[in-house]
Amino acid sequence: MSMTQGLVGPAIPGLSASTYQQHMLHGPERDWPQTNCYTDLWIEMLHAMGLEPCAALAFTLRQDFEGDQFTFFKIPLEDLAALYGVETTELAIYDGVEAQCLTQIARGRPVLVEVDGYCLPDTRGVSYQLEHTKTTIGVNALDPQARTLDYFHNEGYFTLAGADYDAIFGKSDALFPYVEFVKLGDTPIADTRETSRALLGKHFMARPRINPVTAFGACFVEQARMVGDREPAFFHKYAFNTLRQLGANFELCASYLDWLAPRVFAEAATQARVISTGAKALQFQLARATARKKYEPLEAAVAPLAEAWDKTMAAIGDRIA
Repeated sequence: MSMTQGLVGPAIPGLSASTYQQHMLHGPERDWPQTNCYTDLWIEMLHAMGLEPCAALAFTLRQDFEGDQFTFFKIPLEDLAALYGVETTELAIYDGVEAQCLTQIARGRPVLVEVDGYCLPDTRGVSYQLEHTKTTIGVNALDPQARTLDYFHNEGYFTLAGADYDAIFGKSDALFPYVEFVKLGDTPIADTRETSRALLGKHFMARPRINPVTAFGACFVEQARMVGDREPAFFHKYAFNTLRQLGANFELCASYLDWLAPRVFAEAATQARVISTGAKALQFQLARATARKKYEPLEAAVAPLAEAWDKTMAAIGDRIA
């Protein structure tokens, strides 16, 4: 495909970065308006397709503590296929990311590309032109001639151009990034809610057998001391991969239960929100502890969140038994 051609796409039509309305899961009133790049991207892509992303959040029951972080949660690709008929496949890059993005988008397929947040203007004040960070964008349209690109990232839909376009698609001796392409479903799924209910049972059965918040609490003080001994910027990396992933996961869990059956799962949703708000508060406590070098109260501060995890799972189990 010629690099001198004009606009290719959009793969998902009818979108404008200037008028795009984000899904309510990214509303400013939430504890965690952003969760992680991959999950946020899929929430907005599904929303842009006219699909309900809440249906895909049953997987949040499976989050575990992995020793140095809480699970970096992602919507399973098999759930996306079951719920929406959307198929996601790795795109083998052999000729160049730009050329192969053009090919797929021309076929009506958004492309998910790992890029450097240093080049993404929507991260202004966080990583844009400040810090090199790995993140994923959903490329929906691009124009090689004008050097512009429309993309999903975090909680919205954006445009970049010029030097940022060149930086993303520039020639490099480094390895190609990981890239996926998305085949949009042609046939609507008959009953998304019923499919989602079945996924709830599946993911509930695969939940951690040992309370992951309790496991985190047992090593939190030691890890906090390590954070306090590192450079200030390390605090944000640690908090993102622990407290933010925990809190954001269970805020999504609460929203999922509200969508699926609010009366049936009212207690479970309430307890999931205790984890969400508690993790946000604990992040501030961690910041104070590292500043004052007083870490002992942190372990006790985790206990209410661990209790809420037990109550969340018990309440769900009572309802789906």
